[in-house]
Parts: sequence; structure tokens; C-alpha cells
Amino acid sequence: MLDVSKITTDEINSRMKESVITERDIDTTRETFRPVAFRAQILFFTIVDLAAIDPMYQYSLQWFSQLFCNSVDNSPKSQDAQQRIINLNDHFTQSLYDNICRSLFEKDKLLFSFKMTVNILFGKKAMDADELRFFLAGPQGDFKTEKNPTDWLDDLAWGDVCKQLLAMSQVLPCLKGFDQFFFKNHKQFQKIFDSTQPEAEPMPGEWNEKLNSFQKMIVLKAIRLDKVTLAVQRFVIEHIGESFVTPPVFNLATSFKDSAIATPLVFILSPGSDPVAGFERFAEECNMTKKFEKISLGRGQGEKAEVMINENLNRGGWVLLMNCHLAISWMPRLEAICE
Repeated sequence: MLDVSKITTDEINSRMKESVITERDIDTTRETFRPVAFRAQILFFTIVDLAAIDPMYQYSLQWFSQLFCNSVDNSPKSQDAQQRIINLNDHFTQSLYDNICRSLFEKDKLLFSFKMTVNILFGKKAMDADELRFFLAGPQGDFKTEKNPTDWLDDLAWGDVCKQLLAMSQVLPCLKGFDQFFFKNHKQFQKIFDSTQPEAEPMPGEWNEKLNSFQKMIVLKAIRLDKVTLAVQRFVIEHIGESFVTPPVFNLATSFKDSAIATPLVFILSPGSDPVAGFERFAEECNMTKKFEKISLGRGQGEKAEVMINENLNRGGWVLLMNCHLAISWMPRLEAICE
């Protein structure tokens, strides 16, 4: 018994030593991949902020985690840790953008891309908070307007331009002295004002080299506010890629692939649109034509829909619930069923 006990003790001690080494290796590896977690938390709080734009834009941590796990599985593999980190970050960022864009109104998609870009740059410490605040809010306070030295701006437009020039020169260190340069060399800025693509025009003098792309957007906003949207697109392309200003066309097969058996797909429709034909085509492609049912909700249809869901739950079928807006009182029950 003592011999057996001694052998067992030696094995346990040996395994404990091995576990300490293994734990150290795991810790080292985990620390190596911390940039992936850092990027993921930046992106999560980016989508959390979308609720301030529209209360419909709310996304659960559970859904986000599932999407992240899918990205870990589907992103390109590499034995090199740094390359693997790049692959994970690129794949998940693109995957999140594609998924979020499906649920955004068209007018908000570029805003989401811009917000994502800004937050990623903040994470790299490559974005200045004061510059962003000025770009979004404009000049604060009263500024004495200088006499209009230009012949290509009317007095009303000059008043606004001058106020912004004075404010940015005083508030932002990167643009200190820019107002005086503009007053002395305003003719050089007429080319930007008259251009059909002012967002692509270089800044006059040394300012083209001194200013980064975001700081140039601040100047462009003062001179040609109407072209800021195009400048934002160029800014996003420069920092995270062209694919982030090209929202994916809606594809039911892709949405289905990214969902799970416990995740219902919700179609939010504009007036007059009807997804039923597309849904039926997709069911045919998936050999589900005989394994799906549809019901139009309304008064008294909730109980029938629940029976239909339970039956298809057991046989692995699909249920299409139409006109949910006519059964608002039954929606809490549907939520309970999903839970």
C-alpha cells in the first residue's frame, strides 16, 4: 500500500509540475492574443452606441459572442501568432460590419462605418478627442468676424467660414496659424471651393503635409460642407478599407448561415415590400419546401401560430410569421417562446 501510495504521489507531483508549465504557456498565449480581445471590445461598444441613433439598433452580447466564435472558426488560420491576430481582427471586423448593415437603415450605414473607424483609431491612440469634438460640433462661442478679403465668397458664407477658421486656429494645436494663412492666401483655396471633387484636392502650401486626412476634413467642412460625406467615405477607405463603405446586398442564405436554431430571423419591411417570394425560393434551394408553414397573424391567430411553431420544433421545420405588426399584443408571448 505504501509503495502504491508513493507511486501515486510521485505521479501527482509530476502532473502538478506539468500543469504549472502548461498554465504558464496558456497565460503567455492568452496575453499574445489580447489585441484580438481589445479589438472585439472596441467593436462591441461601437454597436452599443447605435441605440442612440435609433432604439431599434440594439444587439445582445450573446449574439455578439456567437458571431465572434464563428469568426474564430472561419477566419484564415496561421501558425504565426501575429498573422493569426491580423486574420482574426480583419475577419471579425468585416463579419460584424456585414451583419450590422443588414439591420441598419441606408442613411445610417456610413455613420456606422465612420464610428467604427474612429473607435478603432482611438484604440490605436491615433485620434484626437478635441479634433473629433470640433468636427462633430463645430465652433463654440462668439468670434469677431474679419472683413471679407475674398471675391469668391459672399458675405453670408464668409461669416460662417471665418468663424470656423478662427475657432479651429484657437482650439486645435494642429491648425494654429491656419486662419492667418487663409486670409493671406485665400486665392489658393478658391480651387477647393470651385472643385467638383474638393475632398480630393490637396491643401495649399505646407498644410498639405502638416495635416492628416481627418484634420483636412475639418478644413473641408468649413469651406465645402456639402462634400463632407464623400470625405468621410475616403477617410473610412484609407483606414479600414473600401469594403466598409460598400454595404453588402441582402442575402437570405448568408443571414441564415449566420443564425442558429434558436435565433429567429426578423424581416423589417418598407411599405409595399414582400419577402415571401424570396423566402419560398430559398426554402426550395434548401429542400425545405415541404417542411415549412406560413401564417398571417391577426386577431385569434396567435394560438394557431404557437401550435405551428411547436409542431415544427419537433420535426425540424420552418415557420414564417407574416404581418406581426397586426399582433402586437401577442409579441410578448412570441418572445417567451423564443426564450
